[in-house]
Amino acid sequence: MDIISALFVENIELRQVPGPSTRIDLAGIMFSLPAPSAPPVTIAPHLVVIVRCRDGEPGEGILEVVFKDEKGEEIARNVSPFTVEPGKFTYRLVRGELTFASFGTIEAHCRVDRGEWTVVPLTLIPNPEA
Repeated sequence: MDIISALFVENIELRQVPGPSTRIDLAGIMFSLPAPSAPPVTIAPHLVVIVRCRDGEPGEGILEVVFKDEKGEEIARNVSPFTVEPGKFTYRLVRGELTFASFGTIEAHCRVDRGEWTVVPLTLIPNPEA
């Protein structure tokens, strides 16, 4: 199985189109966000991971997401089994509670089973309105 995409988003919606086929609408894709208050601050952004299962592959896997700070230290982890029909796609919504000690970047390291890591950054920036 392969990770096709992993992104921090504000919203996800699924819709059917003729075929049958499904469309995934992602809104508010972000790589940074303004802090809701001065650090330290805890946020819980949505990470959407889209996975493809090839024909002939078993349709069961484990999604592992490890959130790391700028020092490479683990600050949160999510491990969840999933099932997808071979030849199809699935998505998983991961919501980690991330504590930023200061402004900076946390990376979500994502993989299926013991596969290659896909890394997605999220940077907390000062909020001029806070």
